[in-house]
Amino acid sequence: MLDAQYWNDRHKDSDTPWNLRTISPPLKAYMDQLEDKQVRILIPGAGHAHEARYLVSLGFEDVTICDISEVAIGHIRSELSSISCIHYICGDFFTLEGEYDVILEQTFFCALDPLLRESYAQKMAALLSPKGTLAGLLFGVEFPFAGPPFGGQMDEYKILFSKYLYIHEMSMCYNSIAPRSGNEIFFICKKKVFGEKLTHYFLFFRMMTLSCAVFRDIKERF
Repeated sequence: MLDAQYWNDRHKDSDTPWNLRTISPPLKAYMDQLEDKQVRILIPGAGHAHEARYLVSLGFEDVTICDISEVAIGHIRSELSSISCIHYICGDFFTLEGEYDVILEQTFFCALDPLLRESYAQKMAALLSPKGTLAGLLFGVEFPFAGPPFGGQMDEYKILFSKYLYIHEMSMCYNSIAPRSGNEIFFICKKKVFGEKLTHYFLFFRMMTLSCAVFRDIKERF
């Protein structure tokens, strides 16, 4: 069972092969182009918090890390104790509340039971601010062993994420680390905003109404 005890044991035993000991190049490249240093950033399943450490080095002022493992959170707190702009949440991602402008995905999705993927997408949409962005990495292959990590395919990710989010980008990474080359998908998703849908429908309806009016006018003239 992939519960808090499972992940506590993995961290206690240093059984964390996903730890790159640094930030992954695709996420670094994405963070480097973010300009607003006051955006509210969430990193779920923070693990070793390399992303949080790098964000702080860039000057970001509001970073929240969440992990179900109290051991992981304890290690991060001790390593980053001098940094005041990082907020710590030890708990279940699916019970999180609040609103975030940027949510970063890095080896969290693949650590979840695949049965929770629908709930993951729903929760991400709920946590994003109206103009919020979910960005990060997914494994683009099926693994020949029992997870975690759990793999998948781009087509299934597109079907899942498009139910709750606008997919701005989803493509194979060109800048993965060597061991993950050809296996990683970089993606950017935006929150679906109900008001924007209504605006689009209204504009479409207005255009159709005007077109009909013009057609009637032309017909009456000729």
